[in-house]
Amino acid sequence: MNSPPPVAAGPTTPPTTPPAPQAACANCGTPLLGEHCYACGQPVKGLVRHFSSLVGDVLDSVFEWDSRTPRTLWPLLARPGYLTLEYLAGRRIRYVSPFRLFFFIAVVAFFIGTLTVSFGDDSPVQFGGDTGIETARSAAEVEQARDAALADLAAERAELASRISAAEDHASPPNPATIAGLRAADAGLQAGERAIRAQAEERIAAFRQAEDTGGPPPVPRLNRLQFGGGQAWDAETNPVRIDSLPQFANDWINRQIGRLEKNIPRLQEDPDLFKDALLGAVPSTLFVLLPLFALMLKVAYVFKRRLYMEHLIVALHSHAFLCMALLLLFLTMGLEHWLAASRPGLQAMFKLVEAAIWCWMPLYLLLMQKRVYGQGWLMTLLKFGVIGVCYSILLSLGAAFTTVSSLVWM
Repeated sequence: MNSPPPVAAGPTTPPTTPPAPQAACANCGTPLLGEHCYACGQPVKGLVRHFSSLVGDVLDSVFEWDSRTPRTLWPLLARPGYLTLEYLAGRRIRYVSPFRLFFFIAVVAFFIGTLTVSFGDDSPVQFGGDTGIETARSAAEVEQARDAALADLAAERAELASRISAAEDHASPPNPATIAGLRAADAGLQAGERAIRAQAEERIAAFRQAEDTGGPPPVPRLNRLQFGGGQAWDAETNPVRIDSLPQFANDWINRQIGRLEKNIPRLQEDPDLFKDALLGAVPSTLFVLLPLFALMLKVAYVFKRRLYMEHLIVALHSHAFLCMALLLLFLTMGLEHWLAASRPGLQAMFKLVEAAIWCWMPLYLLLMQKRVYGQGWLMTLLKFGVIGVCYSILLSLGAAFTTVSSLVWM
């Protein structure tokens, strides 16, 4: 008996798994289709998550610190105009945006500068030829400062005397011009000694008069700002007064001068306060002057018919490079102080690197201007010189104003 032929099995359908539930917005309940809710705009990621994830988001959103960073920093430093031309050509996503690049490098550069640059005991803020006599606060301090200054001059005179003796004894025949110059220098040191003694006697007499009359001791002269015929500034007896300004403006100016005068002793005791004020003033000054620099480029290249924003991109990349060069300079100075303090050969190498950075800065900006705008060398040099001089003046005035403001309010 024949068995029936087998029946062909039909296609089997695999068991279906229920679809995963679609995530919904925690704020409005709308199903999510991405990293943000398209209905209310709330992001999916909140602050309640791992701290390392938050740090990564900050670096990416604020500084765009990812694979674009190395692709941006090397051309910024070594290829003048490359980043600007790439940006203007529309190839932007692969590089850090110009504003964030400038902001990030400026913050890091001047922060490193405050750590590596130091004036030490040599303050650049001098309010006269201070030997310690004019800033002394008692007759004993005046005598101590006088003796120290006279001892320094005596040592210099002894060295000059040995040089005069050597010139007279070992030269055959002696050089009259050399000997006359050394004797003139010795005469100048003698005059300095007489001036120091007279200055000290006057100062001591002022302290003794104050003791005899019971009056206040004389103020440290070099700590007093002088306005109006060389007289010391005083808010009541000798204030600064500008006739073209209203009274409240003059009062405000004199209040600021009073604050600055009170801070002068701190500046003389700690010279790095001035350095911190200066380095803190430069970044804010650069931010303010950026639009003006772009406006200068717009005027200089008005016949190129470029948009103002194109010139602003040039300005951002130029300033980012300057901050990058200053960052490298600060790091080199820090390494020199750390590694080469007692090694003359290594110190010379660091000095060479610093000189190369200083030379590269104007050359880079010139090449960048030439490549971005494509004019001939003669016009490029002319415009580069005019813009450079004008902008240097503006930067100096702006930094000075901001530095003084920082010193007033420190």
